[in-house]
Amino acid sequence: MKIKILIPIFNDFESVSKLLIDINSTLSNLNPDFSVILVNDASTEKNNIDVSNIDKINSIKIINIKNNQGHARCIATGLKYIFDNEEFDYIIPMDGDGEDRPQEISKFIEFFKYDDTNPIVGERIKRSEGLVFKISYTIHKLVTFIFTGHSIKFGNYTCLPKSTVEKMINEKATWSSFSGALAKLEKNRSTIPSIRGERYFGPSKMSFFNLIKHSLSIIAVFKINVIIRSILFFLIYIFLISENLNYVTSIPLIAALALVISVLAISKRENIGELNDSLSNIENIEEIK
Repeated sequence: MKIKILIPIFNDFESVSKLLIDINSTLSNLNPDFSVILVNDASTEKNNIDVSNIDKINSIKIINIKNNQGHARCIATGLKYIFDNEEFDYIIPMDGDGEDRPQEISKFIEFFKYDDTNPIVGERIKRSEGLVFKISYTIHKLVTFIFTGHSIKFGNYTCLPKSTVEKMINEKATWSSFSGALAKLEKNRSTIPSIRGERYFGPSKMSFFNLIKHSLSIIAVFKINVIIRSILFFLIYIFLISENLNYVTSIPLIAALALVISVLAISKRENIGELNDSLSNIENIEEIK
């Protein structure tokens, strides 16, 4: 069994170095053939990854991107590259800062005993961020469920069989939102419990603005659902408050309209042409192990 671990990185080589050591330790009791592919999103920091003590990971490659393109697009580029150029059975995308805990890789592998055909997602049961982030994330999940009908409790940390990867690289939404595209394409998903870890070094790079953008990108994958549910909301809400319509009672209507406009705008990020052409943004590929 050949498994590729896919890790996007931007100016966080110190964290990735520690992550590789922790992954290497986790793999000591696992049998599959593991290799790692890092997608370097045009980092300005110097690459100082040390692989001298890595012995359980069979190979490590760095795909150096010419122009910075963002987290989701780095994952999409990595999926496309691996599918087109590598032999593999599964891909495990994960963050490179320690927030996706490497010890949970063993849970993915253990689950193969029960189901080796469906994608496996790490469903968050505990998070490590501050209170404001947790509240914001809860609101994001609630709004996503209300306007799309999908409860999406997972991020990038998943285990994808080759059949799912093929679907992902042929879906335009993958270029904008990994978890949204996976939720759209694969209704039958297995889950493992996943605890959000703490960053190895430095503060989180997920700003409040990026959280909103991330949330809207997921919702935008289901924009037809959003439009239909928003119309129903408008009709029902106006019927209920028709005799008390004023500036205050119209706030939910304005908020719902703003959501629809934002979703339609951000859905333009979805682009199968750019996904198909993503490998042209690769400057070079380094084999560091």
